[in-house]
Amino acid sequence: MQLHTIHTGNFMLDGGAMFGVVPKVLWQKHIPSNDHNLCSWAMRCLLVENGDHLLLIDTGIGNKQSEKFFSHYHLHGDSTLDGELKKRGFSREDITDVLLTHLHFDHVGGAVERDAQGSLRPAFPNAQFWTCQRHWNWAMNPNPREKASFLTENLLPLEESGQLQYIARNGRWNRSPFEVRYPGLEIFFADGHTDSQMLPVIQYRGTRVVYMADLTPAAAHIPLAWVIGYDTRPLLTMEDKEVLLTEAAQKDWVLFFEHDAQHACCRLTQTEKGIRATDLAPSFEDLWG
Repeated sequence: MQLHTIHTGNFMLDGGAMFGVVPKVLWQKHIPSNDHNLCSWAMRCLLVENGDHLLLIDTGIGNKQSEKFFSHYHLHGDSTLDGELKKRGFSREDITDVLLTHLHFDHVGGAVERDAQGSLRPAFPNAQFWTCQRHWNWAMNPNPREKASFLTENLLPLEESGQLQYIARNGRWNRSPFEVRYPGLEIFFADGHTDSQMLPVIQYRGTRVVYMADLTPAAAHIPLAWVIGYDTRPLLTMEDKEVLLTEAAQKDWVLFFEHDAQHACCRLTQTEKGIRATDLAPSFEDLWG
């Protein structure tokens, strides 16, 4: 099995929104902001290669939205999903599975594209798209807080295509429904950011790699109380973090960050102030050498 980092570009979000009640004097030591209090965040996907099977975890924001929509997020950077796949010798047609950690637009937007006639279709024609059944129901009947993040143009084309597969949740930890294709892949469910967010946990090089999605978007969010303002249930986020990060620290797992513009991954260490990041690295290659 081989893991590949897939950069799909960067976007800007308000620093206060990304750090909630944490004062700016503290968070700006880790994440710089511009004069408008906007910080740069990555949209970093993960490609799992195992023989003829290719699993893409999340898809970035995509390119089908309007110019007005994208103007709110100030997209920047040279990386694209297609360009990153090509660097590794792959194309969209090669992807066999897409796991969507949750259905917010910056995670699922790249799963759907417009064809030459302007119609919406799945961006990976030969892939099965995997979402949690419980989270799908949550997204299709959105609460007022999350409604703007669940866009029907990102969701309905997947359902209508017949390529959408549902994962039934059974507790906090679940075995993957496609474990035969990707041995050792498990799913940790977290409920603080949104209901039933799926974090893939992958056996790799004698340890485990955890795709952190929006539970811990960046290394700066590792302290227990550093919770993003977008979370629907921040107390549950803290509970989710304590459970997962404690086990990761004890077992020397690697965290993979979706949104940290500087660091792709790290390990954890227990300190007097709690669990903190160590071995911060911009890529898998830098971490393992």
